[in-house]
Amino acid sequence: MTNYKCSSVGVIGAGIQGVCIGLQLAKKGIPVTIFDKKDPGSMSSYGNAGHFSPYAVVQLNRPDVISDVPKMLLSSYGPLALKWNYIPKMIPWIFHYLKSSTSKSMMHTAKYMHQILDLSLNAYDEILEEIDTTNLVERKGIIYIWTNKNLKSRNLEIKIRNQLGIKQKLLSQKEILDLEPNLNPVFDGGVIYDYAYHARDPKGITKKLFELFIKYGGKFNKNEVIEIEQNKVNQTLVKTHSSNYNFEKIVLACGAFSKKLTDKLGEKIPLDTERGYHIHYKKMDHLLKRPVIFLDRGFGMTPMNQGLRAVGTVELGGLDNPISKKRIDYIDKCAKELLPQLGDYQDEWLGFRPTLPDFLPIIGPSLKNKNIIYAFGHHHLGWTLGAITGKIVSGIINEEKTNLDLSPYSSARFN
Repeated sequence: MTNYKCSSVGVIGAGIQGVCIGLQLAKKGIPVTIFDKKDPGSMSSYGNAGHFSPYAVVQLNRPDVISDVPKMLLSSYGPLALKWNYIPKMIPWIFHYLKSSTSKSMMHTAKYMHQILDLSLNAYDEILEEIDTTNLVERKGIIYIWTNKNLKSRNLEIKIRNQLGIKQKLLSQKEILDLEPNLNPVFDGGVIYDYAYHARDPKGITKKLFELFIKYGGKFNKNEVIEIEQNKVNQTLVKTHSSNYNFEKIVLACGAFSKKLTDKLGEKIPLDTERGYHIHYKKMDHLLKRPVIFLDRGFGMTPMNQGLRAVGTVELGGLDNPISKKRIDYIDKCAKELLPQLGDYQDEWLGFRPTLPDFLPIIGPSLKNKNIIYAFGHHHLGWTLGAITGKIVSGIINEEKTNLDLSPYSSARFN
């Protein structure tokens, strides 16, 4: 620990990252204001799958996935889709993605995702102890299922997790059906991570953590931030449409929307957006005891307070394209393949996952503005990594020593 204490912080973004960062800073007695044009937790934190997934180290930057991409894109009903009008804007991202999809890069990503994922549940346990999580969190594990069609890919994932010492228990079809008897047996096997858990209401948890942040003295400013800058050595500026605000340091944690602000800071960060969808089957959450993810289909289902939430697909198409009916139909079709007893769905929803082409987040100071700290690009794992990112960033802000190697998360890797 150092004797230094930061005098004030502005946090841009009131999703799970921003709220956890703000909470950790407020707990240290640092004056902190969170800025967002929307209410806390109303974006991706509201609509995600709700999984706390500490095992999810193997990402999409891998040689075996690259060879499948053309086939997936040409299928109108598949786990990956592309809005063709968005291709020109995606060229920098695609270039970096192809460069990052080697065996060496895949292992680099897995190693440094594991470094922070391994700490993620303990970080949550610390802050969840301070709120009432009755009917908000269930600790029954998470199941992944698959067919024998892509066993080469499944074996690769299992092998990498074994190498990193990640606990996993392989299951036969019968063992899965013993745990989840309502499933249609269209799969051959799977794995359970029995120590993982899930949110029954991600927005409800974010809201309670935000209330805790306010209780610790944090402030909220409901305004859109249009620009940030470091105007002196120890002074940064947050500009909204109505006013300017000075802080010693700023944290940029507004997910997929962060790129608009990093572009203005002159950093060429190839952040882009995976568009994720969800639908709900009301009063059907009793059909599953825990989340089930069907890897062949790139989709999953989670029992939640709003009903059974079916989520999934990766659609590359930016922030401005409209919701895609084909994606919604695909999720509905997949859900009914596993649970034919489902009726009509409700609540079509589209959210934005901030994704970098090497599937590592950016956590650390801006290259040109050392008092502006980045915390974005957590892709599918934004929810899982909220609490640990809060701890890491509050340590960076307060110039505390860490045993973690934070260099792989620096924006320097793209500049």
